[in-house]
Amino acid sequence: MPSAVAEIPAASPEATAAHYARKLAFETDCWDVHASLSAAQADFVLLDVRSPTMFAASHIPGAVNLPHGKMTAHRMSQWPVDTLFVVYCAGPHCNGTDKAALRLARLGLSVKVMIGGMTGWADEGFAFGAEATAAA
Repeated sequence: MPSAVAEIPAASPEATAAHYARKLAFETDCWDVHASLSAAQADFVLLDVRSPTMFAASHIPGAVNLPHGKMTAHRMSQWPVDTLFVVYCAGPHCNGTDKAALRLARLGLSVKVMIGGMTGWADEGFAFGAEATAAA
């Protein structure tokens, strides 16, 4: 009798590779965002999709505050159409990133969710900022 782990057979290596490649097309993590920002290799725009009040209190340095409800074609036109957006919210308990990703995708824009959000950033021990950077 197999264990509870092995009861359902593992996927083939090919299926596993396809699954994780697809998953990584939708998300990134705090570590990769931090490394890119620290190395001045940010080839994306980091959007904090929380409220302006929460953003003013604390946010990830370099992020632009743009709540998902304010993401319109006109507002997003300030960036080139091929811009990659990375969105984050409070943490895994918040679906603001999902709403932002959906809205941006419906506008025809490329987007990834930064898994973990503010909670993940704090868990990694990365610093927060409090300067006011809001989308025009």
